[in-house]
Amino acid sequence: MEKIVLAFSGGLDTTFCAAWLRETRGAEIATVCVDTGGFTPAELDRVAERARVAGVVDHRTVDGKQAVYDRFVAYLIKGNSLRGGVYPMCVGAERTVQAEEVVRVALALGATGVAHGSTGAGNDQVRFDVAIRALAPQLTIHTPVRDLNWSREQETAWLAERGIAIPPKTTAYSVNVGLFGTTIGGKETHDPWAVPPEEVYASTVAPEKGRDDAEELVLSFEQGLPVALDGTPLAGCDLVAALNARAAPHGVGRGIHVGDTILGLKGRLAFEAPGPLVLIKAHRELEKLVQTKWQAHWRESVGSFYGGMLHEGLYYDPVMRDLEAFLDSANRRVTGDVRVRLWKGNYDVVGVRSPESLFDRRVATYGEGAKAWTGADAAGFSKIYGVPSMLAALRDRRS
Repeated sequence: MEKIVLAFSGGLDTTFCAAWLRETRGAEIATVCVDTGGFTPAELDRVAERARVAGVVDHRTVDGKQAVYDRFVAYLIKGNSLRGGVYPMCVGAERTVQAEEVVRVALALGATGVAHGSTGAGNDQVRFDVAIRALAPQLTIHTPVRDLNWSREQETAWLAERGIAIPPKTTAYSVNVGLFGTTIGGKETHDPWAVPPEEVYASTVAPEKGRDDAEELVLSFEQGLPVALDGTPLAGCDLVAALNARAAPHGVGRGIHVGDTILGLKGRLAFEAPGPLVLIKAHRELEKLVQTKWQAHWRESVGSFYGGMLHEGLYYDPVMRDLEAFLDSANRRVTGDVRVRLWKGNYDVVGVRSPESLFDRRVATYGEGAKAWTGADAAGFSKIYGVPSMLAALRDRRS
């Protein structure tokens, strides 16, 4: 009998895929739920029960949080990578780890195919397909949601006819909760003028409803990665979770992103990511203190490019290893502490310090006197520095 391994979250699309493939292909369906930071133990139990109701023969849960942090989130932090300058790119990393685990299980079980619940219009289909073909091109990829092009309402109705109930909110919105943020798509996100309602957000409050009192915290970094919060050492995954809990009550972390999808469409999503947004802003400010101008220039370019490649499903391109090597090198001296003030949706860096600081008052203080050169030296530098501009201006006046 044909055996297919399905990437399974227990949501509408993957539940539909499990039931559809079992019924229409007569296949044995095994499901793999990779926890990339979006499930409580109780929710994982509900996912397993949903798989059972959908008729799968083998359901497995894999903890993928550490892999997501070590291999992906670490470089998104080191690169200050925000899509469109606003959105922490959590989903591309998660899909890569999920695809890897689905392939691993498929090969272990001797399956001939794998499946995912992506639509034909989004980015996830490309991320899954590219990763699966890079890892195991011999496996057939099954995508019922993409192939049928049904609406979420049609999927819900088909499952209901078979006694499988889907919560109404799951039908209305597609929500992805992960280690480095939550994305929300559906209804209002399809209209660039519409505002998603308050009820779509699960872990944050609106800025105007944030706490009335400001709060300061101190993040400590070593070689570009956060290692402590207010002096308490924390592992990466735990630190992100703790920072989410601290920042969310202050109205920090919500956003809406409009951008270009892999397929060339304009896409829009709402997101919640209080911890990641604070981390990246804090890292950027510490970086400014310890990196030279040209290190910062190229780190910005590399970080943006790396994030874009990961977001668009190209993690396995060899250039990504080259970019990671640069980001590791550029962050070698990004060590120190950052003071952040949280208040009413704001997360302002109010202080930085580092043993690697290039801010040296023994040489000069900006706006005041210099100790490493004379006034005549400074005048000579300014005169020479302005020669190209002067020559261009003279030429333009002659024209």
